[in-house]
Amino acid sequence: MCGIAGYSLSPSSRVDRTLAAQTLLAAIAERGSDAVGYAYRSDTPEIAVRKQRGGAGALLDEMSVPVDATQLLVHVRDYTKGHPSIEANNHPVCHGSVVGIHNGIVFNDEEILDEHGFRRAHPEMTVDSEAIFALAEQFEGRASAFEQCRGSLAVGWLDSRRPDVLFLARGAGRPLWVGACPDGTFFASTRRALEIVERFLRLRLHKVELPEGSLVALVRGLPAWEESWTPRRDYEERYLPSVRAAGEGELAMQRLAAIVAATTAY
Repeated sequence: MCGIAGYSLSPSSRVDRTLAAQTLLAAIAERGSDAVGYAYRSDTPEIAVRKQRGGAGALLDEMSVPVDATQLLVHVRDYTKGHPSIEANNHPVCHGSVVGIHNGIVFNDEEILDEHGFRRAHPEMTVDSEAIFALAEQFEGRASAFEQCRGSLAVGWLDSRRPDVLFLARGAGRPLWVGACPDGTFFASTRRALEIVERFLRLRLHKVELPEGSLVALVRGLPAWEESWTPRRDYEERYLPSVRAAGEGELAMQRLAAIVAATTAY
């Protein structure tokens, strides 16, 4: 069970990009502590990626997002396949032109890679999530490509060929919430995470859970188009509690409160 979050903002948004990133990370910190990472960009092809072993506390204070960044992906990992000691297995996962984050597990990832002749982006990679982003690159983000995935998924990704688009997709078995406001759209694994965004960034979000089998493309903070597909349900997955690192989450929220207090003091 991992945690994903991020945003697509209007270029004119006055939201503090770094504080928003820190808030989202703290809000999902309880969902995993094996690795943590984030990626961002402005409306350009270049995507900056940073990730490391450990939980949110290992990265929260060091997060830095440029003031003109309009797209952000954040991930905390509780790994199921692909040991976190290999950096390429951790999220955001990079495959070709795509950089993405995933919550869930794909059971037929090796079959997908073999069937399409996809080569691993790194020879030591074994993470199942790469199959999702290989499909996203090959089929240019079309929702129907994910009908090949047998397993659970909630994902977000950027494609260097589409510098203005942030993609979100929810298949079976994992939650994905979006919250819209005049500044743009935030997303996270839980409604509670979006409520934390409202509290610390002083925003009001219209919050909805994406239906299973749905894809949304966000451009400069607004939905540009939507697609749907039929998720495969021919799999069995053992139950994993959503809170996997309660202590990490508590510490991250305490640190976030201190960061916000210091910011508003000046």
